[in-house]
Amino acid sequence: MRHPRLLLLPAALMLAACQPQAPAEDPAAAPAPDTGAATATPAETDPGAMPEGMTAAPAAISATARLQATEGNEVAGTLTFAPVDGGIRVTGEVTGLAAGSEHGFHVHENGDCSAPDASSAGGHFNPASTAHGRVGEGEHHGGDSDNITAGDEGVATVDTLLQGVTLGDATGTDILGRGVIVHADPDDYTTQPTGNAGARLACGIIEAQ
Repeated sequence: MRHPRLLLLPAALMLAACQPQAPAEDPAAAPAPDTGAATATPAETDPGAMPEGMTAAPAAISATARLQATEGNEVAGTLTFAPVDGGIRVTGEVTGLAAGSEHGFHVHENGDCSAPDASSAGGHFNPASTAHGRVGEGEHHGGDSDNITAGDEGVATVDTLLQGVTLGDATGTDILGRGVIVHADPDDYTTQPTGNAGARLACGIIEAQ
């Protein structure tokens, strides 16, 4: 005769097999323990923010003037104006000049080239109300500049400096929106108030780029 406990064992095993099984835990699904999250920096939360201790550089300011010939002349060119230490640097080329000729070159008070002879540009820009002269040699107008000289092909390479003026700051010394004139004769840096530079061959308006 079989022992009663031996008869009960198979039945217990069968009951256990029929019980619903708890799903096994997926280690990948479990949230990772918080080990101490780092605090986000301003640059991470706002990509446009400057890192601590840094400031944005000021925007570059520059302007151009496209020269147009006055009536009966063929002078043209493009000039660039940019702030540098000590003033405003003017660079570019002027074409249509006589070979080897020298010409007065000034910023004038009005940004108006409408008159056939460019007289609408007015006189030299002179915010400090000083006498006409030469840049770097004492008193001079803000619009005064050294003469430009044409090469053998009638092209003058311009690289000169204006002093006592500014660009794009909307103050009384600002040359933005004013005129620039190439004269027929050289400036003698002495005769008042124009340097005896003669007629106006070309006129341009200084405009922001």
